[in-house]
Amino acid sequence: MGKFSKGILGGFSGKVGNVVGGNWKGIDYMRSKSAFKNLNPSEAQLSQQLKFGLSIRFVQSMSGLLELSFNSFAIKKTGVNSALSYTLKNAVTGTYPVFSIDYAAALVSRGDLPNVLAPSIVMGAGSLLVFSWTDNTGVGVAKATDKALPVAYCPELNQSIFITAGASRSAITETLNLAAFSGKTVQTYLGFISEDGKNVASSIYTGAVLVS
Repeated sequence: MGKFSKGILGGFSGKVGNVVGGNWKGIDYMRSKSAFKNLNPSEAQLSQQLKFGLSIRFVQSMSGLLELSFNSFAIKKTGVNSALSYTLKNAVTGTYPVFSIDYAAALVSRGDLPNVLAPSIVMGAGSLLVFSWTDNTGVGVAKATDKALPVAYCPELNQSIFITAGASRSAITETLNLAAFSGKTVQTYLGFISEDGKNVASSIYTGAVLVS
């Protein structure tokens, strides 16, 4: 049975007839109760399910980062959901039934903060991945104190290693320990976030590398 908490014109929770009500992130909603489950989905539906599965697999591996790094676009949704929407729309490639993530088109952070110039990676000894870049402090709202968001995603393990408040923009280098991915190929990205966490730079894809 549904329960009205704000009178007949307010939101309600539970089920009233064929209508289900609830509240998510402070927003009242209503939806129709599903009458039946489609046991014969169309090719378009199957295609969307495959794309969704690929995208959610990617974003869930770094959900702790995305809640921060997609916060600017998380309007009435979570950062992870915002990243999922972006990935579905921009980073899934292929034709049914074979789809894949275009890692160069994916983002692990998104915003208007200027990113650094000429980011690059080098695989060092001991499974240490070294990111380096050119400091561009003073361009737009870029500050020397902005923090790096280095990311390495391992598709084979569906796991990510990242730092949510790395070295400063002016430090021009940051390191990730990828010992857990030894012998695996990883996809790498570099984003930035302001010291107060309010401004985020859209990430730059820094390439794939085999972890030694």
